[in-house]
Amino acid sequence: MTSKEEAPSSSWDELTSPVNLILVAIIVYLLYKILKSHFDGDEPVAPPPPPMPKLRKDLTVAELKKYDGTGPDGRVLLAVNGVIFDVTRGKRFYGPGGPYSAFAGKDATRGLATGQVAADDKEYDDVSDLTADEVASAKEWEEQFREKYDIVGRLLKPGETPNVYSDDESEGKKSQ
Repeated sequence: MTSKEEAPSSSWDELTSPVNLILVAIIVYLLYKILKSHFDGDEPVAPPPPPMPKLRKDLTVAELKKYDGTGPDGRVLLAVNGVIFDVTRGKRFYGPGGPYSAFAGKDATRGLATGQVAADDKEYDDVSDLTADEVASAKEWEEQFREKYDIVGRLLKPGETPNVYSDDESEGKKSQ
């Protein structure tokens, strides 16, 4: 019986194997990307736009409609349980083209309570016909908005007079 002996592989043969060539190509590419990003990072980056001034006032349903994100300042407001929130920070959700854009500039209470992404265009939506579960759901949404967004004021019922807010009011007073 003759045994077949394999010829010892050289370093060059190992380096030029298909797997190793692919790995070397990946390493070279990653090094290129790292070095490129290091040198490209020296370009000046534009500073973020200054934050919009806080808005503090009570609004009617008609006045709230102006804040749907399409105005010159792009501000987005919505109301839940009679409290108006500035949700501009969440513009990708509530602004034009967002999945919840139907709530922008409107009273979102009924839609959030019922789980329907739609808001009423009524002058004022009396939500007294909601079930206990829907009222609880709307209250949970309101609490989430209170934690995440600034309170602008109250959504005025027809005939209600707006409050006058001063600049030095505490957040506790604002949420009443």
